[in-house]
Amino acid sequence: MGTKIGHVAPGFGFLVIGLWHLYNNIKLFSCHPNTFRSHSWFPFPKIRYLELVLIAMGGCTYLVTELFVGPSRHQPLDVDFTIPSNHLHNFEHSSITLSFVIYAVFAIALDRAARPAAARPLTFVASTVAFGQEFLLFYIHSTDHTGLEGQYHWLLRIVIAVSFATSLLGISHPCNFAIAFVRSASIALQGIWNIFLGYALWTPAFIPKGCFLHDENVHSSVRCRSDEALHRAKSLANNEFSWVVSASVIFSFLFYLYLSRRYEKELEYEPIDVEELDDSELRKKINSKLGESDAVVLLEKVMRAV
Repeated sequence: MGTKIGHVAPGFGFLVIGLWHLYNNIKLFSCHPNTFRSHSWFPFPKIRYLELVLIAMGGCTYLVTELFVGPSRHQPLDVDFTIPSNHLHNFEHSSITLSFVIYAVFAIALDRAARPAAARPLTFVASTVAFGQEFLLFYIHSTDHTGLEGQYHWLLRIVIAVSFATSLLGISHPCNFAIAFVRSASIALQGIWNIFLGYALWTPAFIPKGCFLHDENVHSSVRCRSDEALHRAKSLANNEFSWVVSASVIFSFLFYLYLSRRYEKELEYEPIDVEELDDSELRKKINSKLGESDAVVLLEKVMRAV
């Protein structure tokens, strides 16, 4: 992952998934505000598991690239089948990716095998574990993320922590639109910041004044010629992060305003979705609908008698 493409490619994936979730959560809430219930993934028209299949396939491709394509000997182990120090970061990045592959595979399995009432919270648990592993492995990364690179990755951990916290809250509060909204926006923000990080740290034209791209044994990294240049570069990174967050907030709210006007509320004739309700909720819903129908029949009889 310590390259431009190693950050841009996963970042693009996070961005697409985040925007897809943001769109679906806003659409669901706009159409059904009283029965809104968030999901950890959303079915695609005609290809139900397209989102999860793309996550699994993209993750497996990244695993192969990280462990077998990237290393010079096209395998990450030493001659005695131990993990060399210069390949520890490959295994850490692969462990992060593996957690998302596991989430995608079990999300499909749970959707096909379990009842919806059990599948939904369990898939949220799997996504929470994936984001938790991502945060932990970035926090205890074997690569010495110091200087400007460390600042960019420290800011990335803030966004990952938000995705982890909102996924955890989504287990117990699936009907809270604000939590689902922030979770979706944070996933998209992860993608944006990964893309931004990839270009900012591995494109010579974007490296701050007084710093330079230095080739090391493991990967290239940014080094600054003085403490003043390093302090300036970190301050620029902080400002860039603030601008990216502000732009994301503006876009997310404008996106909500646009979609909420496009999709009208469907409250008058709200269908009963058996898969979305557990047994107790379903009985209450059916009794309510039957009560309404009995009242309508009684009113028609009175009108005929008059």
